[in-house]
Amino acid sequence: MNTSDSEEELCNERTSLMTGSPPISSYHVETGLPSSVDTQTKRRRPVTNQSNNRETHHEGVSTERDSTADSEDEELSLKYGAKHVIMLFVPVTLCMIVVIATIKSVSFYTEKGGQLIYTPFTEDTTSVGQRLLNSVLNTLIMISVIVVMTIFLVVLYKYRCYKFIHGWLILSSLMLLFWFSFLYLGEVFKTYNVAMDYPTLALVIWNFGAVGMVCIHWKGPLQLQQAYLIMISALMALVFIKYLPEWSAWVILGAISVYDLIAVLCPKGPLRMLVETAQERNEPIFPALIYSSAMIWMVGMTEQSAVQQPSHQERNSDEEVGQSHHDNTEDNRNMVVPETEVHGAQSRTSSAEELEEERGIKLGLGDFIFYSVLVGKASATASGDWNTTLACFVAILIGLCLTLLLLAIFKKALPALPISITFGLVFYFSTDNLVRPFMDNLAAHQFYI
Repeated sequence: MNTSDSEEELCNERTSLMTGSPPISSYHVETGLPSSVDTQTKRRRPVTNQSNNRETHHEGVSTERDSTADSEDEELSLKYGAKHVIMLFVPVTLCMIVVIATIKSVSFYTEKGGQLIYTPFTEDTTSVGQRLLNSVLNTLIMISVIVVMTIFLVVLYKYRCYKFIHGWLILSSLMLLFWFSFLYLGEVFKTYNVAMDYPTLALVIWNFGAVGMVCIHWKGPLQLQQAYLIMISALMALVFIKYLPEWSAWVILGAISVYDLIAVLCPKGPLRMLVETAQERNEPIFPALIYSSAMIWMVGMTEQSAVQQPSHQERNSDEEVGQSHHDNTEDNRNMVVPETEVHGAQSRTSSAEELEEERGIKLGLGDFIFYSVLVGKASATASGDWNTTLACFVAILIGLCLTLLLLAIFKKALPALPISITFGLVFYFSTDNLVRPFMDNLAAHQFYI
């Protein structure tokens, strides 16, 4: 009895154990039968779902922020691109207006009175072939001098001969601001019959030149610096208009646009090497060589800020509410700001005024000079015809607008001369040889359109 009873109890215990706690196997997991591990996993699943939802939510927010930042960058690029197109149109227009007004009023710059040392061959010959040959030879000499001087400047900059470069630029600015300004004022006073004694003229020239040297080579108000750069370009353009022969001037304009294309876009072009060296060293290009629509002369500022600004926005997206605006707008006008401060000023926390000041497009003074030479030569040699002058003026602005459009597309340094000079030359010869005779015939026969 005892044995059977004990066996029955063992059987009952075994069956109770088997029915009460079944073994855990992969079969139960696959079929989804209830178990302690299943219940634990089910209890933990909402937490993982919540974390996954949070992660997906954060990813969605980050992608939305990225898309928003990209759209804002596009809007800003369009906005500031259009604004800076106008900001470049104004100085180019002012420079050409000064040159045209001087050519139309002061006869000194239209009279033939010698040639530059760089153009030794004269064009005082009746033979068209000889005149064309002399103009080509003058162009070769002029372009060779420009190429040699540009390469010399690049070599000096590459080997960090900054003092020599600054001395060179200071001497050039001194000559333009003092000597050329003295000649210009003398001819203007002579044309308008204005009497002025030499002490007063010396005082005027001294004040004009000293303030210009301080603004260009040190620091000063932005608009005053821009005005001096425009005046320097106009004075240099007037010298070229005065002393360059007619045919040589047109051939030089065409050749300089081709050279500008090669020097900027070729991998070993001197101007491209200069810009790349300045970008590698994170140094500003000399302000005496470049007109900037903003005070900050940071080479490659647009490209580097466009690359680093999205990461800066992502890093500060959760903290942008607690950040404050910068109050040093007026201080930044009168100093060269480091690149880190430029990037900080271009973040979301900066005000719109700072963004407008620090986003700038730069144009070389050589572009101003040759634009003005083209318009001035058209005004001087087109028999005083305003149609040809206005056609060249409009052509240069159209070419500049197309160049800035390509700049916004490619986002790299581009030559500013080829498109504008090509349009200007085409408009000049077509207007001077087709439109002007047509208008003269209409005026002679009293026809009005």
